[in-house]
Amino acid sequence: MIFLWMVMGAVLGGLLSSGWPGAIGGAIVGLLWGKQLELSRELKHLRAQLAASKPAPAAQPAQVTPEEWSWMTAHEAREALREPVEPASPPVALTPQPPVPPVERAKPSPEPAPWPDEASVPPVPLPPSGFDRLMQRVWRWFTEGNVPVKIGMLVLFAGVAALLKYASDAGLLHTPPALRVSLIALAAMGGLAFGWRKRETQRVFALSLQGGAIGVLVMTVFAAFRLYDLLPAGAAFALLVVLVAGIGVLAVMQDALALAVLGLVAGFAAPILVSTGNGSHVALFSYYAVLNLAILGIAWKRSWRVLNLLGFIATFAVGTAWGVLKYEHSLFASTEPFLVLNFLFYLFIPLLHVLRAPVDRRLVIDGCLMFGNPLISLLLQGALLDWDGKALALSTLVAAAIYVSIAYATRRLPAMRLLRDTWAILAVALATLTVPLALRADVTGSIFALEGAGLIWLGLRQQRVFATWSGIALQLFAAFALMIDRAMHGGLGAAWPVLNRECLSALMLVVAGFASSGLFARLGHGRLLHRVLAVVLYGWGMLWWAAASAQEISHFVPGAQTFAAWLAWLAFTAWGVAEASRHRTSRELDVALEWSPVAFMTAMLLLIVGTGLDHEQPWHGWSLLSVLAAGVLGWRTLLCLRDTAWAGAAAQWAWLWRWVLLAAFGIGVALARLRWLAGSWDASLAMMPVLLVFVLAQWWPRLLAPPMAQATSRWLPSLKYSLLMVMAVAGVVALFVGGNAAPLRYVPVLNPVELLLLLIALAFASWLTDAALPVTLKRLRGPVLGGIALALATSITLRAVHQLGGVPWSDALFDSSLAQMSLTLVWSIFGLCAWVWGSRRGHRLFWLAGAIIMGVVLAKLVLIDRRQLGNLFGIGSFIAFGLLCSVIGYLAPAPPRRSSSMEETGHAP
Repeated sequence: MIFLWMVMGAVLGGLLSSGWPGAIGGAIVGLLWGKQLELSRELKHLRAQLAASKPAPAAQPAQVTPEEWSWMTAHEAREALREPVEPASPPVALTPQPPVPPVERAKPSPEPAPWPDEASVPPVPLPPSGFDRLMQRVWRWFTEGNVPVKIGMLVLFAGVAALLKYASDAGLLHTPPALRVSLIALAAMGGLAFGWRKRETQRVFALSLQGGAIGVLVMTVFAAFRLYDLLPAGAAFALLVVLVAGIGVLAVMQDALALAVLGLVAGFAAPILVSTGNGSHVALFSYYAVLNLAILGIAWKRSWRVLNLLGFIATFAVGTAWGVLKYEHSLFASTEPFLVLNFLFYLFIPLLHVLRAPVDRRLVIDGCLMFGNPLISLLLQGALLDWDGKALALSTLVAAAIYVSIAYATRRLPAMRLLRDTWAILAVALATLTVPLALRADVTGSIFALEGAGLIWLGLRQQRVFATWSGIALQLFAAFALMIDRAMHGGLGAAWPVLNRECLSALMLVVAGFASSGLFARLGHGRLLHRVLAVVLYGWGMLWWAAASAQEISHFVPGAQTFAAWLAWLAFTAWGVAEASRHRTSRELDVALEWSPVAFMTAMLLLIVGTGLDHEQPWHGWSLLSVLAAGVLGWRTLLCLRDTAWAGAAAQWAWLWRWVLLAAFGIGVALARLRWLAGSWDASLAMMPVLLVFVLAQWWPRLLAPPMAQATSRWLPSLKYSLLMVMAVAGVVALFVGGNAAPLRYVPVLNPVELLLLLIALAFASWLTDAALPVTLKRLRGPVLGGIALALATSITLRAVHQLGGVPWSDALFDSSLAQMSLTLVWSIFGLCAWVWGSRRGHRLFWLAGAIIMGVVLAKLVLIDRRQLGNLFGIGSFIAFGLLCSVIGYLAPAPPRRSSSMEETGHAP
């Protein structure tokens, strides 16, 4: 009823006012009015129930007077009804009570206990999210430990920074800048001294105060240099060095990692803070060398991994940034010693870290420094050498010799066993990397690829993990070397396809990858890791096969024949993999070998679509020969996959779609070249292969079954659904096409666009009325068919208005009174038929659809057609709708009953 009042209010408001504002206001008034009526009826009902439930009618006036009833709300009446009556108590005569003043009556009474059926099970709390955990950690930092000093230091930092900036910009302080800076520095030194005195009694307070004081001193030095020009760059830098050294000493003396980290951050930031842009890189790197020497000294006394890692990151980050911005090849002699020195620093720091670590943690190495140091150093060395292969090969050989030497020197230390093995592995890796840097990439790739496959075979036969992983690493190095050669020499330089050095080197990687995959599948003894490696190496070989083929096709095949070359390559590859799956000797690669042909056949579909969208004819010249060859190879591929379960069905699906797309794009491209034919003809006729295959799949699927007739139940449903999806997309697009039928005249329904829409609608109707349709889809049969019919009728109506009424096919249709009247008539007829049919046949779904359509038309009249009342079309819309509503009222005045059996089934009889 509230909805009815809202609709009535919206209609009256729209008619009496102007458009949307009046309708919205009327709907709000109707909502309030309907809600008030509903509450009044509920209150009246509750009063009647309360009056009927009283056991002593004579005592009722003494309990609740009519005046008190007028004060009670619906909630209070419900609570009065809920109060339990104790049957065991004898009746007590009620005496008249003095009237309760309104103030006491208005006091809230205690809520009654909830009924048992209203009790709810407490929900299971969800685990905190990552953001919640982060906020909890921040909250604990602010609420645990010495909270005041932590907050005080943060506020002090912010306050000092703001004070210096504000004083510099506004000039509010009249004291000399030197005096202000000196006072702040003296206060910070006083705080530092006080913190040092309290280091034994209040350690947390003392360390926080010391760190905050030194931070203030660093900022004061920076302000004196940058803001006030009180210090030259050299003096400011010297003071910062002294402060950093003091932090380090305090950290080591008090065993305070936080102070050490603070000092390291301040130390690395000091040159940036006092930089003028004209400094020497030798001085910068010398200063950083001193800092790293301090880190080395601290590592001799303390096992602080965070400090080591932070120094490593800061050193190489600043060095990399300087190299990108400032480095020139002429600076090599003054830059190379610092790179070597930093490499040696972070070569020995992990050794000291292990020596100073507790006994139970000496088997834990710092992987970031162990592997990051040679990697970053080698990359920076290559940049310094302008990636000169022979010079870089000499550098890697020297680094390998250093690692071998230090591994040999620590051979007698039991605690260095894990560290020594890591150094030995790095030495072997660097020595192996020397080969591709000194030789051509094609030779390197061939040697490494074959050597890697041999090592994998040896490692699997002798159960040696190191040899196995070394073989995999060699193949990766081979690929890396080949890519470097391609980047340096700029691609192919040979005149023969396939028989050239670059292609043969890539094919060696392909052979090594496939051979390694087969070795892991046969000799892996069913281990999960070996099965995974077999699949990964198979994909690795396939990736290089595709890359080598793409390089050859792009270099040797003309652009007009690219489609033919790629189609033939995909068909050949799919057939080769299918043959390999048919003759496989191991079950480890079943999934990869069975589904790879499906992937390549699906890639053919994408290739055909791309070619068709480029308006290339696939049935001409070399493309025709490639299509025929791909057809023969595809048939053989399907025969090889007949014994598979789902892979063969998926391949059959891709096989059928290949011919559908070839036929569709062949027709579309051929008709598009006829300039005198409208575009709607070629688009509509191009959809005919899709419709034809759907008809065959719906009624004669045996014609599409070979050679996968035994798997029809697997591929046929997916084929139907995919065809229906394509037809649905095409139908939606056709709904918004103007329908030019040139060179023929436009005739409603008998034009290419609307004929295509009718055929698509018939295809959906035949599918929805199929007896084999799932029950879930059967329940949607009526709404889907009704929606298709309504959309089709709307499109035909608007297209007729455009073609016959001369209204442009654009936004002008919305403003056209002819179009609006036509839509009103068509939609009203649809609503009338659905309403009457549902009411007469007892089908509530149809009746509800008709009611909704009529409601939409009514809203359209009030909000849109109301502006057209000044012309005949607008008037005709109102009159027609009124007449049709009268017909509905005469034929079907009442909705059907809820007990309809058709409502349960959800579809029309």
